[in-house]
Amino acid sequence: MYNNLIYLLVVILILTTGSIPEQPQIPWPVALLFFCAKLVLFNQLARFFFRRTADTGAASYLAVEQRLSILAIVFLSLDIFLLEGRYYLSRLPLAEELPVLGHLSGVMVFFGYLCLLWLAALPSYQRIFARSLTARSFVAANLKINFAILLPWLIISSLFDLLQHAPFSWLKTFLASPWGEPVLMLLSLFGLIFFLPLAIVRLWGCTPLPSGPARQRIEEFCHSQRLRFADILFWPLFEGRMLTAGVMGLSGRFRYLLVSPALLEATTPEEMEAVMAHELGHVKHYHLQLYLFLFLGFGLLAQISSAPLLLLLLSSDFFYQLITLTGTAPETILALASAGILFLMMLVYFRFIFGFFMRNFERQADLHALSAMGHASPLIRVFEKIALLGGNIRDLPSWHHFGLGQRIDYLHRCETTPAAISRHHRKVRLALALYAAILLAGGFAAWRMPQDLLGETPKARFAEALIRQKIQEQPGNGLWFQVLGDLHYSRNREPEARDAYAQALRLSPANTEALNNLAWLLLTAQEPGLRDPEKALFLAQKAAAANRTPHVLDTLATAYWATGNREKALAIEEEALTRTKTHQAFYRSQMEKFRTTEYSSSTLFPEPGGGSDLP
Repeated sequence: MYNNLIYLLVVILILTTGSIPEQPQIPWPVALLFFCAKLVLFNQLARFFFRRTADTGAASYLAVEQRLSILAIVFLSLDIFLLEGRYYLSRLPLAEELPVLGHLSGVMVFFGYLCLLWLAALPSYQRIFARSLTARSFVAANLKINFAILLPWLIISSLFDLLQHAPFSWLKTFLASPWGEPVLMLLSLFGLIFFLPLAIVRLWGCTPLPSGPARQRIEEFCHSQRLRFADILFWPLFEGRMLTAGVMGLSGRFRYLLVSPALLEATTPEEMEAVMAHELGHVKHYHLQLYLFLFLGFGLLAQISSAPLLLLLLSSDFFYQLITLTGTAPETILALASAGILFLMMLVYFRFIFGFFMRNFERQADLHALSAMGHASPLIRVFEKIALLGGNIRDLPSWHHFGLGQRIDYLHRCETTPAAISRHHRKVRLALALYAAILLAGGFAAWRMPQDLLGETPKARFAEALIRQKIQEQPGNGLWFQVLGDLHYSRNREPEARDAYAQALRLSPANTEALNNLAWLLLTAQEPGLRDPEKALFLAQKAAAANRTPHVLDTLATAYWATGNREKALAIEEEALTRTKTHQAFYRSQMEKFRTTEYSSSTLFPEPGGGSDLP
């Protein structure tokens, strides 16, 4: 289940990052053919690898299951990015108004791959774990586990999409703010933690544990430990043959104790009390609340680190070399790179940080059972039975619970050395305090972080990459060369700006802005040898003949002044002044300059050049 959580987080990340293409580059029949071919290939690979594990142990089976799950994510990525699945998903009914529908459909495609995996795994699963399951029940049980993990995201995303269409302007303004979505998610999570357990137990088909000695003993034990709960339920995963138990819900009214029929049959009353004591340990140590805290912590850390990582990415030469080598749109490369960075952050966080706390929380729950029962032998016997009946998995490592053998050894050590118990609790408290301190420091850093952390240089480099991509797509459109020239000029790259404007005019000789901006550049350039007042006058006259806006007239007036025609310059500048309601002080200062000074190659001019109401 814990691996499935990471898989689904990655899948949601893949589906929700990146833009939707306006038109697919691959015809839909070809895309469909490749998609079907990939399904066949995945099915054959799954059957091949599981046949090789038929006579091996549980560790080999779980390793193959994990590798094929990752392969399913890779295949889904190909569907989304190579076959442009995001385009087709966005064309589903209502997907444009409610994007969650398109994302959910993408998750269903991933579940399709997993269904092929589970069907291929069933023969090996039955042989290795000595279970008798039908294909339908095996696939259904796995789907129920994954749907339970998916449910919080589905509810929150649906709520957010629906609120976007609410007829309240203040709500739309709030949701569009930087903290609108995080606050909504936080409020939704607090609502879900109370009502989600009821939805999940119904999804799993849990039923109340029948009245009898087993239920009575569990109830008496829980009451003696002052544990409030709503009900004790049978957990019928994999037709009830899974050896497991759990607790769900933060408050007593919405808290459910879950136990599988197989575990109830395999344990004695004392051993079942030890299992309940372990689950009680999670409640007493507030582990469910802490898991929520750790999830929110990842969101905060991801938000804090996104801007510095984006700055690093947009400042690297490799990013722009990748755009050039692949010929892919910069926004696509940026989306893929951002998703890749977030994926690595997610992998490291959940595998190591979240995994560290999970393992040590489980150890705390084990130690609570030791304290509640007075000795470790009942819980140790349960672990030994699970290890044996689960397919000899005693020495199988676990990144989220510690291996059963490790847990048994630690219980033996704590039973003989009670001081180890307090040391472990102190270790967990210190780790949580350090984690909270890091979050607080990160939150303070985010609060103090400049709004424009990226600065102008990375933004300008990315803008240039976008413009060059447009030029590659539309080489005959002079507008993109004009925009490229404007960008070069804003970055003081005057020779490149001149060449871009010249190319724009070769493609669109009547482009007023390109004429005006090149004229202004030839009048004001700081680069030695670039100034050419005579050519600037010719260009400015053509621009003014087509469009007598104030900034174009100012360029023309400057060109007349630069070529020695002071009277003409003042007359044109006077016309520019009468045509504008803003920046009149600037135009008056220009007239004063024309009256009192002479143009030379070292004359300084205001920045920026042409392109707006100011020249």
